[in-house]
Amino acid sequence: MHPLDLSVASPAQRERAAAILVDALAHARSAWPDLDSARAEVASFLDDPARRAWLAVEGDDVLGWIGALRHSPHAWELHPLVVDPAHQRRGCGTLLVRTLEEHARRQGVVTVWLGTDDDFGGTNLYGADLYPDVLAHLARLEPTSRGHPFTFYRRLGYTVVGVLPDTSGPGRHDIIMARRIG
Repeated sequence: MHPLDLSVASPAQRERAAAILVDALAHARSAWPDLDSARAEVASFLDDPARRAWLAVEGDDVLGWIGALRHSPHAWELHPLVVDPAHQRRGCGTLLVRTLEEHARRQGVVTVWLGTDDDFGGTNLYGADLYPDVLAHLARLEPTSRGHPFTFYRRLGYTVVGVLPDTSGPGRHDIIMARRIG
């Protein structure tokens, strides 16, 4: 398995990346609901110089992909990260995150940040009204039995730095994480 810059990927590989975006996030109501919206998301990484993306490939097969949005000279947002469900837990996500971080570091980026929505019940914050003491709720953040991607990012050195309440609807929050890489 190795990374491949999306800009040099074949049309078939880009189409597979779009399909993975839909399949891997089918549980998340706020994600890309269909192949057309996913194709548009993949294409946005080809048309905008402030966006970069890499695929994880094995042979010609796409196993997953990651995107980066440059918000400032010193910060990139990791968005999205998706791995084909059949290939999860094989190191693909870790490879993609480390690839993004390596490229970001070379560009002088100091911080990589991300939002990881809980719109499916993966944490104890799901369904809760976080106001008026948002930070008290955040201090008690834990995954539920369904699990949540914030635990994956935490293993890679990312820290929970905040939460945006109700971004995907009432009780469906966006957990903000960041990591200093520079």
